[in-house]
Amino acid sequence: MAALTPGSPGAWIAGARLRTLPAAVGPVLAGGGLAWHDGGFAAAPFLAALVASLLIQTGTNFANDYSDFARGADTADRLGTPRVTQAGLLTAAAVRLGAAVSFALAIAVGSYLVLVGGWPVVWIGVGAIVLAVCYTGGPWPYGYHGLGDLAVFVLFGPVAVAGTYYVQLSRWEPEALLAGFGAGALATAILVVNNLRDMATDAAAGKRTLAVRIGPSATRVQYSLLVVVAIAVPPIGVGAEWWPPGTLLASVAVLLAAAPLRVVWTYEDPRTLNSALAATARTAGAYGLLFAVGCLW
Repeated sequence: MAALTPGSPGAWIAGARLRTLPAAVGPVLAGGGLAWHDGGFAAAPFLAALVASLLIQTGTNFANDYSDFARGADTADRLGTPRVTQAGLLTAAAVRLGAAVSFALAIAVGSYLVLVGGWPVVWIGVGAIVLAVCYTGGPWPYGYHGLGDLAVFVLFGPVAVAGTYYVQLSRWEPEALLAGFGAGALATAILVVNNLRDMATDAAAGKRTLAVRIGPSATRVQYSLLVVVAIAVPPIGVGAEWWPPGTLLASVAVLLAAAPLRVVWTYEDPRTLNSALAATARTAGAYGLLFAVGCLW
């Protein structure tokens, strides 16, 4: 970050927060894998869903950067990687424009998905963008009231997986919703680590995340339970004979979370949680990828 200059391409890349993108990719891969297993994989809708998901996540990151700065939640005391608005790498107007362009491109890609899937896709797309903006923006930012975890779980879990499945097979299936529980659990775990690290600065700024509300001990338990949910979902689906045994590979992927889990429980300096956050994001991406690979068997 120190080598970045204001307004440079690197500043825009930093604002996009690339390390968060596995959370957007994993659920789409899982939904595509299930569609393949059920004989309905369609490359064009799958790729469009993937691109739209990445664009919405990028727009969310820019919108969050802008809104947290505007509300005073991002300061020089922040323990994570510096936010581009707060660090002076991009102006607030530029970051806001970055969010708007990302969402506009997502809508453009989503227009094709609407032609494929109809009104359900409209509601999913509009809902996702509204929730992205209102997470830390708007008159009542729900992320400041402890509801961010629930929104992330639903959007990056059942909605993303089942939605990807739907645009390919034009139907909703409980097996896709179940797969979303695993993907959503790991996406939420990323947010949990972030909020655990930022508890002190969030509380000082009046940002009452769930972590601030329940405290560090309960937040560690929450993270652990989310990891357990992700591990448990594939065996449940295999046991119900919905998915092939190969999807158990996704449970193996969660073993990658052993290291961040240890950090979450033993850290003394909140800054050490940055490594746990990055590792959890990688685990979320690996989970979706290995689940999809397992569906090919």
